[in-house]
Amino acid sequence: MNGKIAYFSMEIALKSGMPTYSGGLGVLAGDTIRSASDLKIPLVAVSLLYRKGYFYQRLDSSGWQTEEPVEWVVEDFLVEMAERVTVTIEGRMVYLRAWKYDMKGINDFTVPVYFLDTDLEENSQWDRNLTDFLYGGDDHYRICQEVILGIGGVKMLRSLGYHDIERFHMNEGHPSLLTLELLDEEANKAGRTSIITEDVEAVRKSCVFTTHTPVSAGHDRFAMDLVTRVLGNREVLDMKDVFCCGGLLNMTYLALNLSHYVNGVAKKHGEVSRHMFTNYIIDSITNGVHAETWTSQPIQDLFDCYIPGWREDNASLRYALNIPKDELSVAHAKAKRLLIQYVNHQTNAGMDEDIFTIGFARRAAAYKRGDLLFQDLERLREISSQVGLFQVIYSGKAHPKDVGGKELIKRIHQLKSMLKGDIRIAYIPNYNMELGKMITSGVDLWLNTPQPPLEASGTSGMKAALNGVPSLSILDGWWLEGYIKDVTGWSIDSNDQDMDGVSDRSKDALSLYNKLSEIIPLFYRKQKHYVDIMKNCIAINGSFFNTQRMLQQYIVKAYFL
Repeated sequence: MNGKIAYFSMEIALKSGMPTYSGGLGVLAGDTIRSASDLKIPLVAVSLLYRKGYFYQRLDSSGWQTEEPVEWVVEDFLVEMAERVTVTIEGRMVYLRAWKYDMKGINDFTVPVYFLDTDLEENSQWDRNLTDFLYGGDDHYRICQEVILGIGGVKMLRSLGYHDIERFHMNEGHPSLLTLELLDEEANKAGRTSIITEDVEAVRKSCVFTTHTPVSAGHDRFAMDLVTRVLGNREVLDMKDVFCCGGLLNMTYLALNLSHYVNGVAKKHGEVSRHMFTNYIIDSITNGVHAETWTSQPIQDLFDCYIPGWREDNASLRYALNIPKDELSVAHAKAKRLLIQYVNHQTNAGMDEDIFTIGFARRAAAYKRGDLLFQDLERLREISSQVGLFQVIYSGKAHPKDVGGKELIKRIHQLKSMLKGDIRIAYIPNYNMELGKMITSGVDLWLNTPQPPLEASGTSGMKAALNGVPSLSILDGWWLEGYIKDVTGWSIDSNDQDMDGVSDRSKDALSLYNKLSEIIPLFYRKQKHYVDIMKNCIAINGSFFNTQRMLQQYIVKAYFL
């Protein structure tokens, strides 16, 4: 089998109709796979199936989120493989099958993606449900899922004929139990039943680990009694320097201890990660997005005319500086019209295509501070009435167990009502790939307000940049690298760098309002200058912050050393 790199991710976003992802981690995984197929990288990917998806988001009249299962027909998207493997969970055999999706690149090179599934008659009902929900259930449910992904994923790849894998890439810590299966393989090859130092070193040479967040919720930890209950009394559990941290199984530390290359997802995030994990060498490779996937059709048509070959070579997007201003304006207007029509149809918000439109769409979490814009409602009204009219489009799901995230969505709905008649605001439910593309390409300004330094990278602003949409963002994550004052966008001058997320919100909001008061007049009164900034977004940021460049760095730094 042609799969030298095995890419493991808890979630992968391939199509909006396949609810196998929740947000940025899955979208990044999907974009990585797309670019691997474009670049003809011999990669194979593994994830879980999620028959009931992440969830279908409902917002009631108050803005409170409730969740429902997502029903989808697996056979409409995937092909069932004949192979079956088993993993041992709590002493019993759990059977797995795989469903295949072929990701075809621009030159018809194919990267196979395998989704693991336990819904088989051989399994108990509880085991059959283990691949139903993404990020569902309790710690017991989660660690069982991670056994299936990591240990079961390696076993399935071997059963499918992938015997010559050179690198196992763990996209976040969820798949890191794959290292246990690799350790067992090393011992078995030598005819041993025990793990020795040489096995650990061999596994470490074959593994790559990307950490994606400084937020503690992104680092799975399990009590050792639960681990022993699920995995059994494995010898490796006694290797405390490899397996255990503070009396817990920490999936991040397991991946750190058994990887030869570790990276954060932006330069700043690499620095933050080195402070978090002081005994480890952690590099950085800044995330990117798949250019063709996230560029609107009107902008793609423009690129085809003025930058032929841009799909094969994203770096050539630097020639966007040669695109005539009026043609870029017309292309963006087409994308904006599509978005505004959709928003009005979905929400009856009465939005106007000619009004300056701000977009904010991402997972609803407290540290992302989606309500920072509303810190001072009177100042907002003043900007709208005296500086220039603007409207705001929101979207994003809160994790089902994240009460703070749900409260954030509800608060935005309340503030939307309070501003009715002054500023038009819409919150679109069920944020997915299709809606994300529509918003990032159709707004006039992309807003991002995370609490630094908790934004590891962020990719939504990269998608906006590809479409010529400037960002107004906190200087954190990728924006520290992509920001050039008044050239690619604008910064919100945050006053704080507290890992605990404690800051003076009012100062951040004041900077946000001051910048909006500068940006809105540019849009209305200096349109040619604004379009220059739009061109810069494509030429400077779109040409660099893409998964083609990102994967080329992985090849040089991590995959083929």
